[in-house]
Amino acid sequence: MLTLKHLKINSFNENLAYMHRDCIAYKLDDICSLVKIEVHGGMRTIYAFLQIVDDDKVVKPDELALNTEAFEQINLPEGAKVSITLSAPPPSLTSIKRKIAGNILSASEYSAIVSDITNKRYSNMEIAAFLVASGSFMSSPEVLSLTEAMIGEHTIDWTDKNMVVDHHCLGGVPGNKTDIIITAIVAAYGLTMPKTASHSLTSCAGVADTMGVLANVDVDEKKLRQLIEKNNAAIVSYDALDVAAASKIIAAVERQIGIAQHEHIVSSILAIKMAAGVTHLLIDIPVGPKSRIKSSAEAMRLRKLLEFVGDMLSLEIDTVITDGSEPIGNGIGAVLEARDVMKVLKNAPDAPQDLKEKSLFLAGRILEFDPRLRGGQGYNTALEILNSGQALEMMNRIIISQGKAPQPQLGKLTRDITANASGVVDAIDNARITKIGVLAGAAQHAGAGIDLFKKVGDSVHQGEVLYRIHACNSTDFAFANSVVDAYTGYEIATVDE
Repeated sequence: MLTLKHLKINSFNENLAYMHRDCIAYKLDDICSLVKIEVHGGMRTIYAFLQIVDDDKVVKPDELALNTEAFEQINLPEGAKVSITLSAPPPSLTSIKRKIAGNILSASEYSAIVSDITNKRYSNMEIAAFLVASGSFMSSPEVLSLTEAMIGEHTIDWTDKNMVVDHHCLGGVPGNKTDIIITAIVAAYGLTMPKTASHSLTSCAGVADTMGVLANVDVDEKKLRQLIEKNNAAIVSYDALDVAAASKIIAAVERQIGIAQHEHIVSSILAIKMAAGVTHLLIDIPVGPKSRIKSSAEAMRLRKLLEFVGDMLSLEIDTVITDGSEPIGNGIGAVLEARDVMKVLKNAPDAPQDLKEKSLFLAGRILEFDPRLRGGQGYNTALEILNSGQALEMMNRIIISQGKAPQPQLGKLTRDITANASGVVDAIDNARITKIGVLAGAAQHAGAGIDLFKKVGDSVHQGEVLYRIHACNSTDFAFANSVVDAYTGYEIATVDE
């Protein structure tokens, strides 16, 4: 038996175990490659990848140290006695090899793969192999099987609600925080909307990051139920909810390897929404040359896949294809996006009109899930709720109920990016603007980001400010400046006089 120790090391969702080379419980001389072990002693066996240590200040020969992820999973105090055994490779790896060879996997194979991922039997490298293998080709039934497996055993059941709605945008467009405005309008109307949101994945700020500027988003299921009962809606991070665990693990690996296949996106979105108890879902698919979805044909294929899986899971889905050719709103980054959201809700004269109009359009589509509302009435109903101040009142109630967040400061390191010629803004490169914002630190610091002063179609004079970069530390600021010097992301069309 070994004595349990906690090493406060985070490893991006991977369980790691640390043993001394002279461990009293196991001979390590013959171990020369990555080894997976089983750790016994708690209510459940956990799996971890073995790291060998020579320094007894880190771990002694009679100790087994676990990193934070593994220590939390085993749920034992430091000093507890545990034992270990070598673990055989999970049998589901055979299915991944079959997928690499081009085979179609069965529902049971996807179930086994997802179960092993959830139970931390896969290394991040093995999860990456699964993503690459399945990303090359998945049939529609396979996407359905993966989705069903990723929903998991625990789902939130809203038995007293006839209709539970939500909205999801496939992303790729900077700004675009319509979700928060939509939630306020829908809740004020009276529909139930437990808005599950993510933190930044590949963008400057996720919905959870932007809402996190206004209110606490990390709540458990019990608190979520209380919030829904009180306000009809809440905007919370799904990371804090005990649902769709495999989706969170897979998403973390996708971020590391930079792969996000459409089939995986469909499975992840629908699994999370089904696990959260959603019955009616609106999906926004922005299309643009520099967005995630680049063509109408690609959007239509994705729409049909979403509708197929939704139909098979008895989830009512309404998909809309929208313009994703330029950023939505003026702010990019959590603080700036929260500013834009509140301006729209307050009906401020300088509120970004593109964000307002898109939010009203999408909110209207959700309201029309209600059979009592005739088709075509959704937009006008949403507009009335916004103009009357009901949406703002509801948002204030949601913020107070979830707990008002400390207000982060906008980044003090700034640089104005100016037009190099007079003319008209012809195009804005979404991908470039996102990259500049991320390098400025927006994915890490709420106060970092980009404030846009000019949009497509606006007239500009040479030397006029196009946008302002905000950063919170000098390193990020230098990175962003080096990128923007090569290309600002703006195309200016000169106009003949």
